[in-house]
Amino acid sequence: MHGDCNKSMWGGRFTGSPDEFMLQFGASIGVDIELLDVDIAGSIAWAEALGKAGILTAEETGRIVSGLKLVHDTLRAELADGSFVPDYSLEDVHMTVESRLTGIIGDLGSKLHTGRSRNDQVALDERLYLLGALDSIAVMITELEQVIVARAEEHIDTIVPAYTHLQQAQPVRLGHYLMAWFWMLARDKERFAGARKRADSMPLGSGAVAGCGFAVDRDFLAGKLGFSGMTSVSENSIDATADRDYLIETLAAASILMMHLSRICEDLIIWSSAEFGFAQLSERYSTGSSMMPQKKNPDSLELVRGKTGRVYGNLMAILTVMKGLPFSYGKDMQEDKEPLFDTVRTLSGCLRIMHGAIGEITFDAARMEAAFDSGVFATDIADYLTAKGLPFRKAHEVTGRLVRWAQEHGVTLSAVPPDVFREHSALFGDDVMELFDLGKSTDRRSLKGGTGRQALVDQIASARAVLRGEIKE
Repeated sequence: MHGDCNKSMWGGRFTGSPDEFMLQFGASIGVDIELLDVDIAGSIAWAEALGKAGILTAEETGRIVSGLKLVHDTLRAELADGSFVPDYSLEDVHMTVESRLTGIIGDLGSKLHTGRSRNDQVALDERLYLLGALDSIAVMITELEQVIVARAEEHIDTIVPAYTHLQQAQPVRLGHYLMAWFWMLARDKERFAGARKRADSMPLGSGAVAGCGFAVDRDFLAGKLGFSGMTSVSENSIDATADRDYLIETLAAASILMMHLSRICEDLIIWSSAEFGFAQLSERYSTGSSMMPQKKNPDSLELVRGKTGRVYGNLMAILTVMKGLPFSYGKDMQEDKEPLFDTVRTLSGCLRIMHGAIGEITFDAARMEAAFDSGVFATDIADYLTAKGLPFRKAHEVTGRLVRWAQEHGVTLSAVPPDVFREHSALFGDDVMELFDLGKSTDRRSLKGGTGRQALVDQIASARAVLRGEIKE
């Protein structure tokens, strides 16, 4: 059985009907029904703009607006109770809404599309959807930042080994380590804000490619729909319908955010292993094994780490769709919605999981301190010699020989006798043994941005000021 081409909104030029599978293959209604709310909002604004331009009477405008609201409520109810059945001959959410509207108010519903194309309509819907999604994501990032700052404040005086190349490097305060996550997220939020700024431009009135042939007030439309960017009305009809860079920028920002979340997960997964034992994930964010009764697996973190690849894939999908398209619109661009919607859902879920997991994780300060190799004080020793006038490269060499002496004699660096220190350099005094103190080691790095206690206190205060909006992220 073939679809009826006369049932479509574009069938006048055709004498035959599309293949039934072609109808399903080309339809996006199963995906873009997600845009129902913003599509209705855009259509209401367009009807009012047509009325304002004298193309519709006040009575016609009122009937169309009332009909659209009824269509919205009816479709929402069907989606909620599972009774919605997509009609593939109507292809997408735009034609589904128009068909429902015409079914309610008759031929008057056919006037709604006057001067409008699905090309500028979908560009509008996606921008409206994106503005709302980006606002929600910003809130969720802020909530995660708040949890991180609170945990950092709890652990100002907890000392943990910092690693480079996954080898112990230097002691840092755990709060300082956690605050690294905050500043990463702050930059992520800035990237999303930038994407939102560029999405905040109203494309309706661009028509299919050349602009609208009716004198609609585009500034009215922008105000009605809540666009407030510097270019709140798009400047070029081809650009407005041809590009999806605002979606791509959002997915790029999402990919960077997921990369950051994945790296946080990686460290926490390692830290929660028996070998490290630095952290214990809450049971609410862990699972067990179907075979091994003792297991407590950090599945929540592993899932976030795994979903990072999914978001990367979504970015590459849209980039690939767009890379070879001639201007302006091509049906290829229909493929932009699934990656967008999936990314928004994935991000929202991952941010929710990270908020709970970080908020409830338990850090074992004693285990962290017990894990230290006294080799982490090697930089302090080199700095000690440098402060006494020895060039740093020579100080580095002397310290390296001391580390080797300790290894060859099977002792820790802190157990090397003072006379051995003096054998390696006459600059060593008895006070060299005072270097082997974790708290003092961190406090030697008390400049802004360092891990010293006061520097960390100041850093946390700066972060709280950022969250209050007193200083820019």
